[in-house]
Amino acid sequence: MSFSGLAPFASQENISAQGRVDGPCVKAGQRVVLGVLTENDHHRRSNHGVPAKHGSALHNVSGHDNDSYHWSSSAFGIRVAEPIVERAVKPIGDHLISLNPSELQILTAVNDLTSGSSLDASMQSLPEEGAATSEEILSAAEYADDIHNHLRESELRYRPKPGYMSKQPDITNCMRVILVDWLVEVSEEYKLCSETVYLAVNYLDRFLSCMSVLRGKLQLVGTAAILLAAKYEEIYPPEVDEFVYITDDTYTKKQLLRMEHLMLKVLSFDMTAPTSHQFLLQYILEGDVCVKTANLALYISELSLLEVDPFLQFLPSMIAAAAYCLANYTLNKALWPDSLHAFTGYTLAEIALCLLQLHQLHLTAGSLPQQAICEKYRSTKYCSVSLIKPVDCLPLH
Repeated sequence: MSFSGLAPFASQENISAQGRVDGPCVKAGQRVVLGVLTENDHHRRSNHGVPAKHGSALHNVSGHDNDSYHWSSSAFGIRVAEPIVERAVKPIGDHLISLNPSELQILTAVNDLTSGSSLDASMQSLPEEGAATSEEILSAAEYADDIHNHLRESELRYRPKPGYMSKQPDITNCMRVILVDWLVEVSEEYKLCSETVYLAVNYLDRFLSCMSVLRGKLQLVGTAAILLAAKYEEIYPPEVDEFVYITDDTYTKKQLLRMEHLMLKVLSFDMTAPTSHQFLLQYILEGDVCVKTANLALYISELSLLEVDPFLQFLPSMIAAAAYCLANYTLNKALWPDSLHAFTGYTLAEIALCLLQLHQLHLTAGSLPQQAICEKYRSTKYCSVSLIKPVDCLPLH
């Protein structure tokens, strides 16, 4: 069975009433192994630890010589630098509670899970006869306003902390970019929905907002995030063994299951997080644009997943609005229609800053070292929108 990219906007994944996949995924013929991470942020922090072994998935750091931090030990290489973060913050619904290092040790002392655990089984369930897809529900005019209002309220609760990367003592934004690029490759290899990637990045960022992670375990955290997202979103999620396989066996099945358990506890099992992808689907339906414009908006929105700064400063609904504006102007020379202003409450002035940031990202997307998203949207199934030349400037005053 060959592994191709996701279906186009107007077919399997986004608007159609068809199922998202045709059947269970099988093991790929070649592993999508994450490349070696390199330290490119010398301007922010010094390079410490042993260098990466070429061919490994990520750097493995065996120790640190920096005495300016007091590390509390825990499983998975997740440690808290107390002078940087005196108390880690853990979200519980609408509230935040702080944990001291001893409480964190209790939290991370997760029991070993056997291969017979319920967490080991993929939550495969067949859709009910005549069940409506999420896109059909989003397009139901009588519910659209209520759905949008609910998502707007929820996005405030399930939002990662902007600037959390400055509190991470051993990983950098560059490493996260490489990881997210790899997650997109994994989603393409196993024909996962775009929403699965968005959810995985949300889980990753919320987890890193609370926990300090060593670079040698960053891929493990990312793999657990996409495992959980696939279980939540997909009809036929890949098996746990598949996710171990795509890490080139860098981690064991037990390690992945334990990290999955830890991530669920840190996120308080709050997995229903609104994403810019969900908002954008609503805006596309409400704005009634052509398929090519819709795919370009989806491409621009997905590019925003790569960067923590500045895009975590903006809510998912605003990123979706800005992606719609940029795609609409690029192809149709129009920006923010009155219908979407009335539907969302956003004015063009409110969207402008995010729009400018997305425009800069769009201009440089083709020259980025990480090209998984560009490759995905280069396919004719997505109208080859990543090949569309970005506009030089925007008519904003």
